[in-house]
Amino acid sequence: MTDTLNPVARLPERLTLHEAAATLQSFQSAVASRAGPVVQVDASALRHFDSSAVAVLLEIGRDLQQRGQSLQVVGLPRRLRDLVALYGVESLLPA
Repeated sequence: MTDTLNPVARLPERLTLHEAAATLQSFQSAVASRAGPVVQVDASALRHFDSSAVAVLLEIGRDLQQRGQSLQVVGLPRRLRDLVALYGVESLLPA
């Protein structure tokens, strides 16, 4: 069972288009073996990011949904929350 108080993975300090593919691959590996209905990701370290961070989180969420799980993001920086709202995907990235 997933411990929702202990995130399975943490986003790095930097997540732009340049880091997106490697970050996604790393996260997919980290969450692949997690059991339980909710997988938690900590975004509090993010300092330098662009819309690629939203895309990475959405893809992780889709992967989890296909396995019957859901994504919970904690520590979402305000600027990233603003991007999520701008793209209208708040419901896909629950905090």
